[in-house]
Amino acid sequence: MSNIVSDLVKDVYIPRMFKVKQIFERPFLADEEIKSRITDGLLKENITGGIKPGMKIAITAGSRGVANIALVTKTIVEAVKSKGAEPFVIPTMGSHGGATASGQKSVLESYGLTEEYLECKIKSSMEVVKIGVNEEGMDVLIDKFASEADGIIVCNRIKPHTCFRGPYESGLMKMMTIGLGKQAGAEVCHEAGFKHMAKYIPMFGKVILENTPIICGIALMENAFDETCKIEVLDPQEIEKREPELLEEAKSMMPKILFEECDVLVCDKIGKNYSGGGMDPNITGTFVTPYASGGLKSQKVAVLDLSDESHGNGNGIGSSHATTRRFFDKMDFEMTYPNAITSTVVDNVRIPMVMKNDKEAIQVCIRTCNEINKKAPRIIRISNSLDVEHIWLSEEYYVEAKMNPMLEIKSEPEYFVFDEEGNLF
Repeated sequence: MSNIVSDLVKDVYIPRMFKVKQIFERPFLADEEIKSRITDGLLKENITGGIKPGMKIAITAGSRGVANIALVTKTIVEAVKSKGAEPFVIPTMGSHGGATASGQKSVLESYGLTEEYLECKIKSSMEVVKIGVNEEGMDVLIDKFASEADGIIVCNRIKPHTCFRGPYESGLMKMMTIGLGKQAGAEVCHEAGFKHMAKYIPMFGKVILENTPIICGIALMENAFDETCKIEVLDPQEIEKREPELLEEAKSMMPKILFEECDVLVCDKIGKNYSGGGMDPNITGTFVTPYASGGLKSQKVAVLDLSDESHGNGNGIGSSHATTRRFFDKMDFEMTYPNAITSTVVDNVRIPMVMKNDKEAIQVCIRTCNEINKKAPRIIRISNSLDVEHIWLSEEYYVEAKMNPMLEIKSEPEYFVFDEEGNLF
């Protein structure tokens, strides 16, 4: 069997690496605080007045790896039941989960959102109902089960989006527009591309607020460690004004890599549980549209593996330059492509060079960099884009890291250890 590719990279030098701890502020809410913030918020007079005995209340649940999402959703269910109403949960994730009802329910179950745990029904369907048109005459669609409910509670994390910038990015307005809209609604909104998403998210969201029985929006905020740090329960009239303010606050709390650039970024795993785009470009700088920017600047990116929680959805691999055979074998095109087709962004699912193992994926990225010191390449390695408290740096960064008060050196430089298959331990 030919080893032409392996021979081309076998002598590429991989430098010694050392581990550092990045220091971020860490406000967070304990479980009991999470429950009390939600319960107290839902039982406020301006909110609780919309929940009557016997009413059927739909509760949204998305596909992102939101911190404490099982506890949050169960607490909402219990609060609704305490008012004598009948809650049920609906998957609200656009085209994720392979754009099938069973796939979307499976995504929720992988996050612990099962009917047994929640003690209520999960009603999953891809069928939608038109509830109005926006000011440009575009159909506004929402989940059929939600359209039949007496009330809807929208819950989502407020966070910067991976593909566009605007006053409303990932949050309550997007959950209504894209999440409640299912695949069909998401496609209508995405049709003009991310260039216009900042305009369409509130345009669709306002129609939903005006034409459906939204009881409240529950805004979740997370710190740099993917921990719940703030919760606000907003009545429908507050959502439009308050969400942009919360988005600015969320941006200030996001983690980041405390270096501006590197030659090669190595990401151990990507997946939908880490970011909608597999890896969050707000951290990694791997944006696939020109409508958002920021994060780390790197010349090449190696992605080594796909998370099990992503259910084969390989979105994000197109942002890398090399991956492994292991990743490629895990990638399920039927789970991956519906999201890309619906969003119209296909660059994120393009297949990069597929190398035999971790070692060769890293080596080919180093070899194909231009105008760098191949004897001392600047490499940054992260576990995933959600957990960047601890990262690995090549020894070229050592002096700089030692002088940075926001970094704590946890190990001395040492060479990566690969197993006999060429994969990292």
